[in-house]
Amino acid sequence: MAICDTCGNDYAGTFTVSRDGQSWTFDSFECAANELAPVCAHCSCRILGHGVEAGAQIFCCAHCARRAGHESLADHA
Repeated sequence: MAICDTCGNDYAGTFTVSRDGQSWTFDSFECAANELAPVCAHCSCRILGHGVEAGAQIFCCAHCARRAGHESLADHA
């Protein structure tokens, strides 16, 4: 069994995610998302979809991007 890097659970069904030369072990997608998903620069929610980017920031939606001063972003045309 392996131990989840997020919650510390010792679980037989863990899985490993690798990105940019780093690897993590998780016992659930929830723990993986909590560790790896980016955070909206405006509202701080975890971004599980595509999000929108402005400059060096990522936002969960165009509404949050506009609230942060990026007026030109839209979710849909």
